[in-house]
Amino acid sequence: MPDSKATVIHWFRRDLRIADNLALSQAAKLGLPLIPVYILSEWQGQHAWTGPNRQHFLCESLSSLAQNLEALGGRLLIRQGSAIHALRKLIAESGAVELHYNQDPDPFGKNIEKQVHALADEFGIRCTGHSDAALHHPTEILTQSGTPYRVYTPFSRNWLSLPKPSPVSKPKSLQTPAHLTSLPLPTVRHWNLVLPDTTLPAAGERAARERLKLAIAGKIQSYATHRDFPATNGTSRISQDLRYGLISIRTVHAKIIKARVIADLKAKANIDVFIKELAWREFYFAILHFFPNVQNEEFNADWRGLPWDEPGEKFERWKEGRTGFPIVDAGMRELKATGFMHNRIRMITAMFLTKDLHIDWKLGESWFMQNLTDGEIASNNGGWQWSAGTGADAAPYFRIQNPWTQTARYDPQGNYIKRWIPELANAQPAQFQEPPKSCLTIAKGYPLPCLDHKTERDRTLAIFKKHREGKK
Repeated sequence: MPDSKATVIHWFRRDLRIADNLALSQAAKLGLPLIPVYILSEWQGQHAWTGPNRQHFLCESLSSLAQNLEALGGRLLIRQGSAIHALRKLIAESGAVELHYNQDPDPFGKNIEKQVHALADEFGIRCTGHSDAALHHPTEILTQSGTPYRVYTPFSRNWLSLPKPSPVSKPKSLQTPAHLTSLPLPTVRHWNLVLPDTTLPAAGERAARERLKLAIAGKIQSYATHRDFPATNGTSRISQDLRYGLISIRTVHAKIIKARVIADLKAKANIDVFIKELAWREFYFAILHFFPNVQNEEFNADWRGLPWDEPGEKFERWKEGRTGFPIVDAGMRELKATGFMHNRIRMITAMFLTKDLHIDWKLGESWFMQNLTDGEIASNNGGWQWSAGTGADAAPYFRIQNPWTQTARYDPQGNYIKRWIPELANAQPAQFQEPPKSCLTIAKGYPLPCLDHKTERDRTLAIFKKHREGKK
């Protein structure tokens, strides 16, 4: 028989940690037996917004979370099915009087939350959603007239001016009722996926803290100097940790500010650039919050209905890193090998797909989400629409990056390219900075460029111009 003693449920979602977890901390303060639960999704085989890399990282993070909860005396329950069905059953079994969770910034998750609150009302229990994924909820950052920002710079000024929340305390101990059943911890086979052969970062809360420690120890002090050079280990590499909540954004910000206090003037300037990247993350959260239609169409209405080419073979060559443009191919191969791509290269590969291959940004957006371990719907959508010239604060359509000159500027020695394209190991760096002058490829086994950049750039300009004129 179910224990009649009152309990509280903490529903884990994208907050797979015990430290500085707003909803978990509040639930634990009630002093009731606590039920930590994670609900596995039901989809099988393929999904537009995730893939083997993300799901394997999720599984490893859940395993780590389970161990951390056990160290506090608790136990992670794994259930599966729709969130409403699983929570309905758990509330009935457990005698829960409260349910706490951290809010999802994505539209699908928000819709589920509405249903969960209705379910709680049905049972007559308290249900509380906490704003945990960002330093500021989108509704906190509005113009003077109370409307959402559509441009980053004024948003960031407002964001930077606000006091930031501090980390919250970790529960000292937990007690989970013994009678409640749990499924085993999942593997990727749960979703009918194959274990990826990519080299993924270590999962779990401890690994995330170590990555943050490394970033604080030196990377952020030279962030602005090194962040655009993909051959340099100059970025924090905590993006997947923020996506899965292995570390809190409050903890990240607090530790960065602490490091900034003791930094010299040059390091302070670099750290400030890093902090503004956190504002970019929350700007894209706000765009998705107020304009959820960006998931399905261009943010800028002027560019809706743009004619895109059929993907076909050229899309496959882009995905496989066989375009004949070394910087593009290196990025796509890094993605395949590691589930990660350097941010500068994300821009180059995205703009190449949309401006050189003339393929719909939504196809590239989905491909990234299926392969990136740190795939974040809001940031990924924002980055793709920026590159396509269709989004909030987007690059103007006439700003079209040239892969050859981008290489000369950001990978001048070709170190990044050679790391990911072994057949180019003996090529000269200058060969990566301009198209081959003859029909001879750069190296045996490496393809010729699949197009002429200047020709396709001119075509893009004509397409956008004609589309805009047709809107008048």
